[in-house]
Amino acid sequence: MNAHELIDDLIAQTTDWRGAVLATLRAVMHAADPEIVEEWKWRGAPTFSHNGIVCVVTLLKGKVKVTFADGAGLADPDGLFNAGLDGNRWRAIDIREGDVIDEGALAGLVRAGVARNLVKGKSGVKRVASATNRDDCTR
Repeated sequence: MNAHELIDDLIAQTTDWRGAVLATLRAVMHAADPEIVEEWKWRGAPTFSHNGIVCVVTLLKGKVKVTFADGAGLADPDGLFNAGLDGNRWRAIDIREGDVIDEGALAGLVRAGVARNLVKGKSGVKRVASATNRDDCTR
């Protein structure tokens, strides 16, 4: 199965609120950047990339975590980041049951993450994709 199919399967198998949140997050990612690539990494983490990882979505007991690879370098004017705030690179959004997702603000973070990756790519930072974890699918 490719990454798109694996994420479809994860959404279908996660019958509680977390599956619906993942489906919403996925739609926001693709709306924010039609060129975003879906990957399946770390034994079951839907990962969204464009010239490098933008964010990883992890379904955990009691929350869905959206972790932005370069979140520390992104402006967060709407204050979505609520986890990993002390880290030097990663920032996360923990979504709990009943939380309302500000889709516009999230899309802004996705676009900012893509823009950051594109700038890093132009500056000569080499991005290497793992052949074993690279099972791309774009929507």
